Amino acid sequence: MKRSLIALALVATPVAAQDRPVLTVYTYDSFTAEWGPGPQVETAFEAICECDLRLIAAGDGAELLSRLRLEGEQTEADIVLGLDTNLTAAAAETGLFTNHALGERDYDLPVIWDDPMFVPYDWGYFAFVYDKTRLPEPPASFEALAASDISIVIQDPRASTPGLGLLLWVKAAYPDRAGEIWEALADNILTVTPGWTEAYALFIEGEADMVLSYTTSPAYHLIAEGDDSKAAASFTEGHYLQVEVAARLASTDEPDLADRFLAFMVSEEFQKVIPETNWMYPAVTPPGGLPAGFDTLITPERALIYPAGEAALIRGEALAEWQTALSR
Repeated sequence: MKRSLIALALVATPVAAQDRPVLTVYTYDSFTAEWGPGPQVETAFEAICECDLRLIAAGDGAELLSRLRLEGEQTEADIVLGLDTNLTAAAAETGLFTNHALGERDYDLPVIWDDPMFVPYDWGYFAFVYDKTRLPEPPASFEALAASDISIVIQDPRASTPGLGLLLWVKAAYPDRAGEIWEALADNILTVTPGWTEAYALFIEGEADMVLSYTTSPAYHLIAEGDDSKAAASFTEGHYLQVEVAARLASTDEPDLADRFLAFMVSEEFQKVIPETNWMYPAVTPPGGLPAGFDTLITPERALIYPAGEAALIRGEALAEWQTALSR
């Protein structure tokens, strides 16, 4: 009898596992990395959902939208996590997303949030990060950077949300002179990488003087490595604000589970993971506040951001100016 029970258990276990609902989340590469939020998020959500949470890396932020456009309603994704406000209007226009069921929430964002489709999970300001031991006097503006021989690494705006954010940052700072600014910056650009991970690696390896990242990036080096040599350059033009979001697909066959995940995403359990894994500001500040070290970061005197609809309209012109300047 005991042997029969053991045999039955061996057969029943994989069947039970197969009976668990699966929630598939497309996100960007760094989110799923072992040092990113993904592993902790997966463990915490699966502990309460009785489901299988599958986080699938699909390139950088802008690549997520491109992949969804290709897959259309046949996509296996239930949720996309990693778009930002520069892409939400374009994402909504695809008709692939649907409104969430979270209702009104209180977010700790620098802007008012009332989007019925996209749920914010973190935010930050774009900035150029540098090593104080290699660059003791960083530029304080785009014009000062362009006038220097400082080398920078940036990301491709067609694939990367930071890359697109930089285009809109320059456009917001210099509405009528963006093309001129890019022509002046062209000589400073060492290379353009597909995503943030590749660009930051080149900077850490000493290949470039500065890298396009976030004002919060130095917190990683300070908290995780005990290294206070990294800093974000404060630009007089101001810094562009990014709010990262998630949304559920209209084609999901797990709408209730998808909404449970979105609700979990803005809960303390998820949000407390963000500062020291994604190295951004959480959309909802945990009760314990931010980790020590975040108080050392620069605070932009001026926040720049285009509303989602305006960003979608400006994107094409900004991209054309960038391509023209870099092709010369």
